[in-house]
Amino acid sequence: MFARVWANLIGRIGGPMTFRLVLQPTVAVCFAIRGGIRDAREGRRPHGWVILTDSRKRMELLRESWQDVAKVFLAAVMIDFIYQVSEFRWFYPEEALIVATLLALLPYLMFRGLANRIALHWLHGGKV
Repeated sequence: MFARVWANLIGRIGGPMTFRLVLQPTVAVCFAIRGGIRDAREGRRPHGWVILTDSRKRMELLRESWQDVAKVFLAAVMIDFIYQVSEFRWFYPEEALIVATLLALLPYLMFRGLANRIALHWLHGGKV
């Protein structure tokens, strides 16, 4: 199973529909930038760090994150579904979830905190 998953994931890089490998992370990063700027305006700490360190706010922030990236994540799953059916004539849901996580959730979580830091620096004229 792991060999199949790995081979199928690597095969997506040069296969059909490669546009999504750029488009979906780009959309996720746009949502992350929007969220990071919103956090900075509200004076909130970097999103990912708070999720990792503050158990009281974790669920609230995870819900907020999901609201931002749910459509991108679901679109990634649906596009991967189409890709799999056209390429493999079968659907492997675990692969679709891996791909959607890599293309939507990971970029979002990586860039929201960075966007927050940059926005704080910009909003306060470099005095953060």
